[in-house]
Amino acid sequence: MNALTKSGAFELSVEGMTCASCVGRVERALKKVPGVQEAVVNLATEKASLKVDDPASAAAVLLLAVAAIEKAGYAVPAQSVDLQVDGMSCASCVGRVERALAKVPGVQSTVVNLATERASVRLQGDTDMGMLIAAIEKAGYAARPVEQGAVATGEDAMARRQAAERAALKRSLIFAAAFALPVFLLEMGGHMLPAFHHWIAATIGTQNSWYLQFALTMVVLFGPGRRFFAKGVPALLRGAPDMNSLVAVGTSAAFAYSVVATFAPQLLPEGTVNVYYEAAAVIVALILLGRFLEARAKGNTSEAIRRLVQLQAKTARVRRGGLVQELDIAQVRAGDVIEVRPGERIAVDGEVVEGRSFVDESMISGEPVPVEKIQGAELVGGTVNQNGALVFKATKVGADTLLAQIIRMVEQAQSSKLPIQALVDKITMWFVPAVMAAALFTFGVWLIWGPSPALSFALVNAVAVLIIACPCAMGLATPTSIMVGTGRAAQMGVLLRKGEALQQLKDARVVAVDKTGTLTKGRPELTDLLLAQGLERAAVLAQVAAVEDRSEHPIARAIVAAARAEGLAIPAVQSFESVTGFGVRAMVDGEGRKHKVEIGADRFMRELGLSVEGFAGEAARLGDEGKTPLYAAVDGRLAAMIAVADPIKPTTRAAVDALHGLGLKVAMITGDNRHTAQAIARQLGIDEVVAEVLPGGKVDAVKRLKAEHGTLAYVGDGINDAPALAEADVGMAIGTGTDIAIEAADVVLMSGDLGGVPKAIALSKATMQNIRQNLFWAFAYNVALIPVAAGLLYPVNGTLLSPVFAAGAMALSSVFVLSNALRLKRFNP
Repeated sequence: MNALTKSGAFELSVEGMTCASCVGRVERALKKVPGVQEAVVNLATEKASLKVDDPASAAAVLLLAVAAIEKAGYAVPAQSVDLQVDGMSCASCVGRVERALAKVPGVQSTVVNLATERASVRLQGDTDMGMLIAAIEKAGYAARPVEQGAVATGEDAMARRQAAERAALKRSLIFAAAFALPVFLLEMGGHMLPAFHHWIAATIGTQNSWYLQFALTMVVLFGPGRRFFAKGVPALLRGAPDMNSLVAVGTSAAFAYSVVATFAPQLLPEGTVNVYYEAAAVIVALILLGRFLEARAKGNTSEAIRRLVQLQAKTARVRRGGLVQELDIAQVRAGDVIEVRPGERIAVDGEVVEGRSFVDESMISGEPVPVEKIQGAELVGGTVNQNGALVFKATKVGADTLLAQIIRMVEQAQSSKLPIQALVDKITMWFVPAVMAAALFTFGVWLIWGPSPALSFALVNAVAVLIIACPCAMGLATPTSIMVGTGRAAQMGVLLRKGEALQQLKDARVVAVDKTGTLTKGRPELTDLLLAQGLERAAVLAQVAAVEDRSEHPIARAIVAAARAEGLAIPAVQSFESVTGFGVRAMVDGEGRKHKVEIGADRFMRELGLSVEGFAGEAARLGDEGKTPLYAAVDGRLAAMIAVADPIKPTTRAAVDALHGLGLKVAMITGDNRHTAQAIARQLGIDEVVAEVLPGGKVDAVKRLKAEHGTLAYVGDGINDAPALAEADVGMAIGTGTDIAIEAADVVLMSGDLGGVPKAIALSKATMQNIRQNLFWAFAYNVALIPVAAGLLYPVNGTLLSPVFAAGAMALSSVFVLSNALRLKRFNP
C-alpha cells in the first residue's frame, strides 16, 4: 500500500509488463513526468515506486504518472472503496468531503451521498485507506470503511446506527421543547396577550422573567443545542461553514444580544433593550424537530435495501460427516449439501439434488407465480420453498450469491450521482458562505437605514436570514429520490447497475431488442403437431420422439422433451438411418409389431411418393409465423406435420404495446434470417427489423438508430449482444442471460422478459419528475424566502419574518423534500 511519506514517495501497481524492456519503458515514461524526482519499476512485484519533488503536488503528479503509464501501453488498475461518513448535515458538507478526498493522491473520482451517508471512491494506484479516512477527518467528519463482503452485517449496523440517531434526536427534541416552551410563553405570550404581559410584570417582574428565560435558554443551547456548536464552530474556523454554522451563529447572535440586554443594558443604545431568548431556544427546538423527522424519513428511503437484507437466511441445515447440522449462514461453504423444509428460505444459491417443490422467486423476478424445481434445477438464496422438501448442493455462498450481488447493485445505484446533480453541487459549494454574506449585508443595511430601534431590527432580520436558509433541502433533493426510485425498481425486478441510467431512460426515443432469448424463450419447443385423419396424438408423438431421440439436433431434442413433458413412454428403435439432405428413418416398436417411421422436410415426403397438399393451408400459416414445417410418415402413410420453433414469450406482446403506449419506437436487431424475423415482428407489432447481422452489425445498427431517433435503449441477453449493450445510451440485459451481457449493461431485468423495460422507463420518468419537483422546491424556497427574511417586504407592507417562523420553515423544507421522494414507494407502472 502506498502511504505517502513526507518525502513524497508512493507506489503504483502496473499491469501488462512482461520483460525487462517493459520495465525500462515504464521507467522512462515516468521520469518524463513533471514533478517526478525518481522512478523505480519492479517486474516481480509489478509496482512502480515514485518520489516527487513537492509532496503537496503529489495528487496532480500521480494523475500525470498514471496517464504516462497508460500512454506507454500499460495499465494502472482502478479499484473502488466505500466509506461510511458521519457528521454530514447538508449539501455543503457533501461538497467539502468530495473536495477533501479529491486531493488524496490516487483518487480518480469521488461520489458522496448525503442520504446514504456514504462516499464511493474510485482509486488508481495503491492508495492507503488510512489516507482517505485522514482526509475526511481533517475536513471535520468521521469515516470508516464499509466491508463489501459483509452485506447483511453492514446493513444491520447501519440500521442500528440510524435507530440510535433517531432515538438520540427524539430525546434531545423532547428536552429542548420542554425548556423552550416556557421561554416562548414568557416572551411571546406577553406580545400576543397584553393581559398576560401585565400579569408577568405584576408577579415575578420583567427583569426576573428575563433571568428565568436566560437560564432556560442556556440549558437548551448548551444541552440539546450543543451539537450545532460542536460541529458548526470548527467548520466556521476552518473557513468552510455549513448548516450547523448558520444555526450556531444565528442562535449565538440572538442569545448574546439578549444577555447584554439582561445584564448590561447600559451598553445598548436607548430603545434597543430587548431580549430574543425565545428565538434562540425555539430555533434549536424546531431544527431538532426537522432533523428528527428527516432522520425518520431517511430510514424509510433505505427500506428497499433492508428488505433485501432481511431475505437472507440466518442459518442452514447442512449435511456434514453423516450428520445434519444447523449452521450459521456464514459457515456454509460451496459444495455443502443443504436440506430445506416446506416454507423455509433457500439459504444460498445452489442446484437441486433431491426432491421436488415449487419455489416463490418473486423477490428476484417480480413474478408472483411459484416456479417448479426438480433435480438439476437452480435455486437462488433468499427465495422461499413452498410445499415440498428439497436437498440441494451449494454453488455460491456469501458475497457471491445472486442476492448479495443484487444488494450491491442497488447500493451502487443509490450512491451514484446523476448528471442533473452537477449544477446543484456548484451552487451548494458557495451557498452557506453566500448566506452568511447576505446576513451581514442585511445587518448592515438595517443598522444604517432601518427605523428605530435599528440595532434590534438589524439583529432579528440577520438571524432570520441565517436560520431560514436551507442547504439541507438542496442536498437531499436528488439522492433521496434516487434511493427510493432504485429501491422501488429492485422490488419490480429491475436492477439499475448504474444510477445514471435512471436519468437517461426517461429520454429514450427508441428501444432496440435482440430476438433470441429476449423476445423469444431462447430455446426451441414443439409448437405445432397437426395429425392426419384417424390418428392419435400420443401414439404419433411417441413414435416421432423415439426416432428423434437418436439425434442431438436441437429440433430433435425439442420433440423428445415435448413427449416426455406429456408423460409418454418412448418406444425402442432399430435400424436408425440418417438420409443425407432429406431426414431420418427408423423401425419403432409398437403394439405387437414394428412401425417404419420417416421424418423430414416436404422434399423427403415427395421422394417417398407422398403428397403434402393436405397440409398446404396450415403450412402457409406456419410459414407466415416464421416456422419451418417438418413431416412424419408412418408405415408409408403421411401421418403428421410438425413445427418446432423458438416461441415468443407470453409477456412480450404486452411489453411491446406498453412501449408504444409510452410513445417509443421498437426495433428488432437479430442475427436470424430475415423471413423469421419479419414474421415475429408482424406478430408483435414491431416497427423496424434489422436481420441477418453479426455482433459488429448490431453495433452499426444501434449507431444508425441513435442517429435517426435519438436516445436508444438496447435489450439483449447473449455474449453477442455485449458490444451493442455497451454502444447503446442505456444497455438493458435480461437477467436470465449471460454474465458478459449483464456486465456490459446499465440495467438488469431480473424477470427475464421484456416486461421490465416499460416499467423501468416509466419509473425513470416518475423519478426524474420527482427530482425536478424537489429541486424546484429547494431552490424556490431559498430564493423566495431569504429576501423575505432580510425584510424586503417591510417597505411595501411592513412584513417582517420572525426567526422562530424562519426556523419552522427551514425544518419543514427538508421534511417536504423527503416526503415527496417517499411517494415513489407507491409507484405502480
